[in-house]
Amino acid sequence: MTNKILQLDFSNTEIAFQSKNNAELRTSYLLFKAIGINWLVKMGTPLVEIAFALHLPIKPLIKHTVYKQFVGGEDINDCELAIDNLYKFGIGTILDYSVEGKEAEEDFDYTCKETIDTIHKAKNNPKIPFCVFKVTGVARFALLEKLNKNISLNVDEQIEFEKVIGRIDSICKAAFENNVRLFIDAEETWIQIAIDNLATQMMQKYNKEKAIVFNTLQLYRHDRLAFLKESHQQAISDNYYLGVKLVRGAYMEKERARAKELNYTDPIQPTKEKSDIDYNLALTYCIEHIDRISICAGTHNENSSLYLAQLMSDNQIANNDNRIYFSQLYGMSDNLSYNLANAGYNVAKYLPYGPVKAVMPYLFRRAAENTSVAGQTGRELNLILKERARRAKTK
Repeated sequence: MTNKILQLDFSNTEIAFQSKNNAELRTSYLLFKAIGINWLVKMGTPLVEIAFALHLPIKPLIKHTVYKQFVGGEDINDCELAIDNLYKFGIGTILDYSVEGKEAEEDFDYTCKETIDTIHKAKNNPKIPFCVFKVTGVARFALLEKLNKNISLNVDEQIEFEKVIGRIDSICKAAFENNVRLFIDAEETWIQIAIDNLATQMMQKYNKEKAIVFNTLQLYRHDRLAFLKESHQQAISDNYYLGVKLVRGAYMEKERARAKELNYTDPIQPTKEKSDIDYNLALTYCIEHIDRISICAGTHNENSSLYLAQLMSDNQIANNDNRIYFSQLYGMSDNLSYNLANAGYNVAKYLPYGPVKAVMPYLFRRAAENTSVAGQTGRELNLILKERARRAKTK
């Protein structure tokens, strides 16, 4: 292992929490302590929804706790402080308009416009190396399901789909024209084929000179390593550059339950270890074909982060090679983000934004994720406790 890799110490809390003062560290501790209580998270979700329905004044409480930890602000301008604070420590921002669950055409049009606004914000701005959107933010879920099953659309649905393609193309065209890299997020398996097809169309059109549009691959699925290789071969055949964001995944419980209910093969890996193996194999494949593939490793996993850093070293790839990024969610795994950035690697945090009530589905998912992912909350708490103890000694 080279000296550069040995410099990566993800237990270095002084670097990990250098952006937080003592009061902010204490708030984060109390928040993760609460998130670690399963029954509180399960009860809290419906209680918050009821409180909003009854117009109870809970917005300030949410905004100064869980919202502040995981969200950048209510609009793009509100995110400026978070963007600047991250960049002080060499970390970029991925602006993510995180309003979910809308189904009206006017909502889809607004999300399209908002996403293009993030691209204009990112133009020539080294603080914002990527933007991102979900296809369900600009398309009706049921329409994507029908496309996924390859069912013929009726006349009205065909018109609707043309509007969807128009929105996605306008977003990707804006990214291309402004030289801003763009992630298309992965979603549920029963709409993912439709999303993959749209992402491929956009890459074929806009990735002729370099990777602008990136598709997202969820490696907790047992078929995604093969899909990565197929995508690479298609990129070679059609002469475009492949952009991929590699994640483990975010819909495991929902995916397993649906597969069992509808009696089809579970798309999720049989074990966590198999997900880890495929994730690292995907990293290896991308590095072996870095001439054609640009990669963002979206992971909170220490071993995978070290593994990618080692691959880069072994292949004599510079830490700051622009084709390779590490990424974590805002408010989580700062020990990875800040230590990687400190060692000179390209790092970007997903920074969600949107009105408090509108981003509650996102916040509920974050809380549930921290509760369900083995050890996640415990790791966050232990690191915070370690840093508080270090600071107490150095007073």
